[in-house]
Amino acid sequence: MNSEAPPTPPRRPGALPTPVPPQFAEAFAGYERKLTAPGGPLDGDTVRAYLSRVRQFLAWLDQAVEVDDVKGDPLTDPHVRDSAARDYRRHLLTARGRKLSTVNAHLTGIDDFYRHLGLGPAAAKRQEVPKAAPRALTDKARTRWLRAAQRANPRGKALAYIGYYAGVRGGEAVALDLADVRISARKGVLVVRYGKGGRYREVPLHPQLRTALDEWIAERATWPGAADNPALFLNRRGGRLSTRGAYDELRAIADDAGLEVGRDAEFTPHVLRHTAGTNLIRDGQDVVLVAEILGQSLETTRRYSLPTDADKQAAIERLAVDE
Repeated sequence: MNSEAPPTPPRRPGALPTPVPPQFAEAFAGYERKLTAPGGPLDGDTVRAYLSRVRQFLAWLDQAVEVDDVKGDPLTDPHVRDSAARDYRRHLLTARGRKLSTVNAHLTGIDDFYRHLGLGPAAAKRQEVPKAAPRALTDKARTRWLRAAQRANPRGKALAYIGYYAGVRGGEAVALDLADVRISARKGVLVVRYGKGGRYREVPLHPQLRTALDEWIAERATWPGAADNPALFLNRRGGRLSTRGAYDELRAIADDAGLEVGRDAEFTPHVLRHTAGTNLIRDGQDVVLVAEILGQSLETTRRYSLPTDADKQAAIERLAVDE
């Protein structure tokens, strides 16, 4: 196979999902039903990511079949599955220019799809990714972000602070109920009842976050649905705020802060969580403590102690020059 199918353009924020080719629609629909069934093991963000990656794979697969790069049935034949997955890996790296970590994430989604089909994961090796700390805001960007958050409306400010001061994921934030915020005169705690991997955790409230939540809860009482909807974050119609709605709120703050937004840009909502983890570890906090706060494994938390791209750049720039 030479995998010369035309490249699928990257999805822009707000763009419609990649269409599923008709020949794969039934298989995808079954997979989607499985992932979105109530009580599933994956959080909402992971479900959306998997569905998006499988859609993109199937769109590429349809084109590859059409130009005869894929011979056989890639959804039933394990040999065709393996070669198709390897060709798609090469397509992402070359035609699409994706990062190694992104390619590996796509392969993980494809493996989950094939498990659903009963074929099991494809024999496509993961790319060796250079170890580095998760991307976090620089000191200057963090200052601009916090100042912009301070100027935001109460709901936006609370969302901004809950990501930065508590390290809460976007999906976890919009899943919070009002009862999950416990505030007393001097302290408070945020209860994440079902985080990634089904983890339960309680996060102590930073004073700035406690104040922001107090302000939002006071305004929330005047919104439609406040008396009937248990959600902490409401939309303007009185329903629970969606992950997309929270993203739009955070994007507006990032725009006000002058931060570029996007997958490979300076800011994404998840960068707030990475910034919280990075700051805690680099301030000397114990890795076990930080893992408990963020609701993640020790192995994942240890990554925050690795050098960032900015650290590497700064090290290079400190090399002596002869001028």
